[in-house]
Amino acid sequence: MIELLAPAGNLEKLKIAVLYGADAVFIGGKEFSLRSRASNFTLEDIKEGCEFAHKHNAKVHVTTNILPHNNNLEGLKEYLINLEKCGVDAIICASLYIINTALKYTNLEVHVSTQDSVCNVEAINFYKSLGCKRVVLGREVSLAELKDIRSKTDMDIEVFIHGGMCSSYSGRCMLSNEMASRDANRGGCAHSCRWNYDLIDNDKLINNGNYFSLASKDLCALKYIPDFIDNNITSLKIEGRMKSIHYIATVVNAYRRAIDEYYKFKTVDFDKYDFMIKKAENRLTSIGFYNGDPGVNEHLYINFGEEPSQEYVGNVLGYEDGYMIMEVRNYFTKDDTLEVFSPKEELKTFKITEILDENNEVVEVCNHPNQIVKIKVPFKVLEFDFIRKV
Repeated sequence: MIELLAPAGNLEKLKIAVLYGADAVFIGGKEFSLRSRASNFTLEDIKEGCEFAHKHNAKVHVTTNILPHNNNLEGLKEYLINLEKCGVDAIICASLYIINTALKYTNLEVHVSTQDSVCNVEAINFYKSLGCKRVVLGREVSLAELKDIRSKTDMDIEVFIHGGMCSSYSGRCMLSNEMASRDANRGGCAHSCRWNYDLIDNDKLINNGNYFSLASKDLCALKYIPDFIDNNITSLKIEGRMKSIHYIATVVNAYRRAIDEYYKFKTVDFDKYDFMIKKAENRLTSIGFYNGDPGVNEHLYINFGEEPSQEYVGNVLGYEDGYMIMEVRNYFTKDDTLEVFSPKEELKTFKITEILDENNEVVEVCNHPNQIVKIKVPFKVLEFDFIRKV
């Protein structure tokens, strides 16, 4: 069965991703990892995350995917050995030095990062000859090319199916370095492609008050799930270690249900799962390179238009005597209708009739983040369910 691989920027996100349907998660440690602005994991966190994931029959992949300078190499061997001791299932690497070090001193499964922009069979076979287990293809590969690649190699193939797209070749961008002195290939990308620019031609401003962007729309490859499965792709990867727990739960669960539906019925209700994703996804999306070279509709040259997502208002901590115990994350009132989102149950809605605070005093408005309240519900809810405002 195809693997659904989810992002996790901290322990809470790891647990949510696994509970909401991920077969594996990818995380970053405090060292040798891109996404330096994510929370990232200590070795103790990684060990706890591996124990939780393995208990739920999921795997943990750790990113060691920086392109290291000389001053980044100290302690690498010891760090990789410690990852193995923590129970990590695989590491994701871009540097040949890190790949060779891992293969020489550990039994960790080595995956080649999308940072290496692997887009052809010869490159795949090269990494296979080194002893790597899997290649994460560049996001620039079309579906036709993917099918051709799959027919010519038996190496494990991982592809991206959802999330941010780089305006350069899979992260090989120097805009951030030049404009903000933040190295995109060592975890510091400032997302300069998404900044607001004026467009000037022969010293004349031509963007007419609308800022110009170099950015692409986010990727959403939901409709290609049957193609990925039928062509024996190994793993489907969702991008977004810095995304919220609500985003991760929603997107992972939509893809989980779509994958399971195709295996069971050989058909997928794409509209249903696209609607689910839009409850948390506020960026415009496209199919990226899967249908060939992207056109105007795959970019955000002028229209940055973020779409409104459904408001996430809290997490269920437990259930007692007809009341859900909830941690408040966003504003809502006693007059609102709420929606309960669970890993496996269908969506349920109810109108709020009673809210109590921790002292069992009646509350009319919930507007304090992390406030704990009790809300009367007409059905049982479970820990880790999410609450949205309808």
